[in-house]
Amino acid sequence: MKILIVEDSPVYRTVLTNHLKEWGFPFIVAKDGAEAWALLQRPDCPKLILLDWLLPGVDGIELCRRIRLAGSGNAYSYVILLTGKTGKKDMLEAMQAGADDYLVKPFEQLELKARLLVGKRIIGLHEELVTARESMRYAATHDSLTGLLNRGETVDFLKREYERSRRIGKPLSVILADVDHFKRVNDTMGHLFGDEALRTVARRLRSSVRVYDGVGRYGGEEFLMILPDCDLVGALTRADTLRALISEHPINLSQASAKITISMGVAVSTDHATGDINSLLNQADRGLYAAKQNGRNRVENIELAATNTAVSGMLSKSNGRTT
Repeated sequence: MKILIVEDSPVYRTVLTNHLKEWGFPFIVAKDGAEAWALLQRPDCPKLILLDWLLPGVDGIELCRRIRLAGSGNAYSYVILLTGKTGKKDMLEAMQAGADDYLVKPFEQLELKARLLVGKRIIGLHEELVTARESMRYAATHDSLTGLLNRGETVDFLKREYERSRRIGKPLSVILADVDHFKRVNDTMGHLFGDEALRTVARRLRSSVRVYDGVGRYGGEEFLMILPDCDLVGALTRADTLRALISEHPINLSQASAKITISMGVAVSTDHATGDINSLLNQADRGLYAAKQNGRNRVENIELAATNTAVSGMLSKSNGRTT
């Protein structure tokens, strides 16, 4: 763990650097508060800081305050304040400013090492807590099998994007996809292969949409894609590209291999005055049902199917079919 030494005294800089070299601590040095603050803005800045109180320009107390005001929940800086001040009021001022520890000059060599080891341990514990928190947050929002957003988080994503599209007056499209004959895949190839099929489909879907699109596991073998600022023609084109990507490349696990296809229903929200996400999802679900009824491995939209527009005819020619 790297340590930042902030010390304007050449004598104490030499003392501190010699000790840290002897103990095997990597370090960097700043000669004043302004230089230290610039170093602390870097993403890889040290989290353990030996900070002199009396510094030219920005002093140690002010630097402590800045560190605490700028701190985030994912990183913690442990500050040991070094000073010749011995009063209890001075110690209280230092702690109120944000210092974690207080060491009076001249200090004992072993006492300094002990304080550094405590700081190192505290930072390590904080990092473990942050990692555990992020793991819990990920588990609460993502599907454990595919790594995609889970159903609850997918619906929340849809709600946010629907409100945004309503506010700016842009279309919002959704694609509801379902793996064809998935029960047959599980029964004939085994559940391990079925799980791998879902993971592979998820990877292909996620890798083939825009970074700001939402992709979630909506049900057992159902996936929901949310495409902001995407009109119906764009959504149908995107859906058919995804359909082809899934069907054209077999899924492999150990010695087993099989081609998997998906059926997809597409819906777009443009009438924000009367629509809502439930009607949008219902339209996509009806499109998915039509795709299943019409032979699977295809893309359907209820409105286009009903009006039989030129766009519908154009896209239906490119849609794959299985019997």
